[in-house]
Amino acid sequence: MIGWLQGQLADRWQQNNRCGLLLVCQGVGYELQVVRRHWDQLPANGTELSLHIHQAIREDSWTLYGFSERHERDLFRELVAVSGVGPQMALGLLGSLHTEQLVRAIIQADLRLLSQAPGVGKRTAERLSVELRARLQERFGAGGGPGDDLSDLDSAAGADGNQGPAGAVREEVQLTLSALGYESLEINRALRAVVAQGQLDQAGAEAANAEAWLRECLRWLSRQAA
Repeated sequence: MIGWLQGQLADRWQQNNRCGLLLVCQGVGYELQVVRRHWDQLPANGTELSLHIHQAIREDSWTLYGFSERHERDLFRELVAVSGVGPQMALGLLGSLHTEQLVRAIIQADLRLLSQAPGVGKRTAERLSVELRARLQERFGAGGGPGDDLSDLDSAAGADGNQGPAGAVREEVQLTLSALGYESLEINRALRAVVAQGQLDQAGAEAANAEAWLRECLRWLSRQAA
């Protein structure tokens, strides 16, 4: 398995939305796909490059993907492990957002920001957050990550069940919003947002009835959809 290559940039190519380069290493030329943002910043031909590699092997093809940083390649591997996310979508995510921004967006379930990447719809953005949030928080929040301390993101976003109404009130709010077509991820984000933004007085938040919580949650959700 190829994990890293060092050589001279011999050529660059673009085919539809795919960007790549030819890297010559000791007389052998390797074709690599790269993130569009990196492709735009490639140096002149003949310059020496070193890239971290992800090698994808299929029955009909072997494809190499090149990344300037190891943590970017590792994040790419996490992305393509999610159901429905292929290499091109993962490259699109990495091209639209810098690594730190992408990790934050996934951990904080920022569906609007994630959906700005090519081919990423609301459902896919939700799946990314649900499947990767815990792993990315553990991997990049404990050091050795992309250089940005993400350990405080969980407290900033709030943990499900630790904020908002409790007991029967919470259950009624969740059931009503679910009946209106909202996903559990959206509902929990709305509950956290209502508390964080102070729409309900903190002292009376727990005592507020379901109608008050529904009103404020729907107000917040409608702003997100605008």
